[in-house]
Amino acid sequence: MKKIILFAGLFIFSLFTSAQNAALKSKIAQKAASLESKVITWRRDFHQNPELGNREFKTAEKIAAHLRSLGIEVQTGVGKTGVVGILRGGKPGPVVALRADIDALPVKERVDIPFASKAEGEYNGNIVPIMHACGHDTHIAILMGTAEILASVKDDLKGTVKFIFQPAEEGPPEGEEGGAELMIKEGVLNNPKVDVIFGLHINAQTEVGTIKYRPKGTMAASDWFKIKIMGKQTHGAYPWLGIDPIVTASQIVMGLQTIVSRNVNITESAAVVSVGQINAGVRSNVIPEELTMNGTIRSLDSKVQQMVHSRIKQIATAIAESAGATADVTITNKTAITYNDPSLTEKMIPTLEAVAGKENVLLTPAVTGAEDFSFYQEKIPGLYFFLGGAPKGKPISETAPHHTPDFYIDESGFVLGMKAMSDLTIDYMEMNTKKNK
Repeated sequence: MKKIILFAGLFIFSLFTSAQNAALKSKIAQKAASLESKVITWRRDFHQNPELGNREFKTAEKIAAHLRSLGIEVQTGVGKTGVVGILRGGKPGPVVALRADIDALPVKERVDIPFASKAEGEYNGNIVPIMHACGHDTHIAILMGTAEILASVKDDLKGTVKFIFQPAEEGPPEGEEGGAELMIKEGVLNNPKVDVIFGLHINAQTEVGTIKYRPKGTMAASDWFKIKIMGKQTHGAYPWLGIDPIVTASQIVMGLQTIVSRNVNITESAAVVSVGQINAGVRSNVIPEELTMNGTIRSLDSKVQQMVHSRIKQIATAIAESAGATADVTITNKTAITYNDPSLTEKMIPTLEAVAGKENVLLTPAVTGAEDFSFYQEKIPGLYFFLGGAPKGKPISETAPHHTPDFYIDESGFVLGMKAMSDLTIDYMEMNTKKNK
């Protein structure tokens, strides 16, 4: 009899909890819809006034002012220009972090819109145009809206929310620290200690209304390499009197292409090796003494990553030696593999399906772009997903990619972004209720 009563009590409590959760989600959906125009206005302001990594001063001021207006505890100057908001719910529970990146890129905008960027700034000693060419302006606005939503239901939250507005995701200026790595170094995942982190990225090649995700390796590790070749300078008319670093570099570039085509098992994992910059010489009739080339490595598997590093060094030094030159290779790890914790992903995908509709939550192939959200995922479980933002009425194949002057995002997917981030938060709290740290 006691067991029957206990079972009945648990069943009734479960029904009551489910009803409470459904009512809370209904409030969130209504609030998100009511905030749409406000979020779009914020996004357009950030788009028109972009700032480069570690220089997001006005951006940070606007974010901090909004969080303070909601009664959220605010920390500024984290990781140079980062802003962190802490919202303590009315009930004890886990600490959930939600992250948005806030920096723009040195790109000149070509999109014909009223709020197009005309901004300029300094990047590594040069004056450059600035544009939100990757959608970080939308990430800021969506997370600001999410903060307003969750603050409005604060008493119902079973835990604490930490809003992380992170600078320099695209990388800090030369000679500076920045991004997720610096925020972690400065304690962003502590006080209170974060249990899990969620993040999204708007995507111009994904239809509005859809969400894409991938368990495990989702975005590639990004490493940068620099090869300095030393030859022997001579007159361009007498190449036999010198050692030409330009010809040597040309052979190295071709040699590097064999790494992916001949050393990587492409049926198991992808990789990319690209040379993006070669600098040498001062005039057309002088063969220079030295040359520097820079490039990027993308990989989705740590063993492949190390193999590619090794092969770049072997190929560059051996080809240089065969030409009578020398090659010095430096490889810098920029970001790790963006790795969606499989267990967390499995638990949280039903939340995204409930928000967007099961037919609109799709598996995506791995992406060779990189994200420093990966540094948070090295410390705690995290889920990173893609939110549809493709321009309507235009074939996906004709949509301008990220990091280009013609990059454009449709704004009608912002409500889905806010609902997704909010519902992930409350569902995770419901699944993992415990004493707040």
